[in-house]
Amino acid sequence: TLILKWFAEFDFIFAQQKRPMGLFLLWFFFGIGILIQVIYLLFIFGKTAFYSGTKSQSASKNEEGVTVVICAHNEFSNLKTLIPKIFEQDYPIFDVMIVNDRSSDRTKRLLEKMMEAYPKLRSVTIKYTPPHVTAKKYALTLGIKVAKYDVVLLTDADCLPESNQWIRKMTSPIRNQRKTFAVGFSGYEQKSGFLNNWIQFETLLTALYYMSFGLWKRPFMAVGRNLSYRKSFFMEVKAFRNLWHIEGGDDDLFVNLYTTGKNTEIVLDPEANTVSKPKETSKEYLIQKKRHLHAGKYYDSADKRKIGLYSFSHALFWIGGLGLLIYFGLAQSWEHFSIVFGIILLRSILLVRIFKAAEKKIQGTKPPKNIWMLDLLYLGYFWILG
Repeated sequence: TLILKWFAEFDFIFAQQKRPMGLFLLWFFFGIGILIQVIYLLFIFGKTAFYSGTKSQSASKNEEGVTVVICAHNEFSNLKTLIPKIFEQDYPIFDVMIVNDRSSDRTKRLLEKMMEAYPKLRSVTIKYTPPHVTAKKYALTLGIKVAKYDVVLLTDADCLPESNQWIRKMTSPIRNQRKTFAVGFSGYEQKSGFLNNWIQFETLLTALYYMSFGLWKRPFMAVGRNLSYRKSFFMEVKAFRNLWHIEGGDDDLFVNLYTTGKNTEIVLDPEANTVSKPKETSKEYLIQKKRHLHAGKYYDSADKRKIGLYSFSHALFWIGGLGLLIYFGLAQSWEHFSIVFGIILLRSILLVRIFKAAEKKIQGTKPPKNIWMLDLLYLGYFWILG
């Protein structure tokens, strides 16, 4: 009813032609924004939020060997925790390859000691990086080249598997469904404070992008903290050809180039997730996000539009909505004010419900607090940082 009233009001204002053009533009922005937002929330993000498919099968038919590849630069303390955790995995055939990338701490001695305790642990040491390539891509390429098994599972040194079924479930689409890529979720530890709450929100929104489009068979990105693919494919396409010069992108740009609806599977299962340590300061977080956004400009044009259209409509919705509230508030046109406020409220309720349902499907935990407020703040965050 509110939507129909809004259309009637829009037609009435336009027909009068006595109201300022600015008011017409505010209605136009607001209308286009809410239309696209509803499409994204219900039909695109809803694919994840209302996901009804079965979770990754824990009983695998094909128990093909898996190599877990981890690149580590001065990660002594994290590896000390991570390596024993990985060897708790409930999977019969796997090994772990640690790429010691120019570490100056005690990483090398730790790995030598742990290889005695864990026979399936192997390592390779990089002493320098060639000048024409980025360090992470070079380390990852070397680690995958010497991987023992064709199925490789990638994560970072500061990540931990959420369960002992991580290897089994993350690699199941590749081993049992003949997929080339398996894209999983990697979240961050939940802590108190506004920064952590914001990180949880932004991470969930990013997951809604790549998981939802992946479920619609339009994959376009992934996170390297929880990603699996075949070594043979990696070598066939010559690894990071044409990507060596770009800082970052060893995960999302590689996936953006080669994933399709047929060769990629989204793994939507809390037991297949990994969890990372979040940034503790705003400065560290902004540096991290600037690096991520930098890689995004190299996406395919159609994939840029998948993110850009949501962000653009989000800006139109809030600029138009807040502008109309201010205008009608100053004019004391409370009937029109209540219509606009009601639409904003309905959209906020829909947003919160979608995010809550998605968080339950992806992580099985409670969503971030004050989602509606974080959504408004996202308006400044995306456009300023972007």
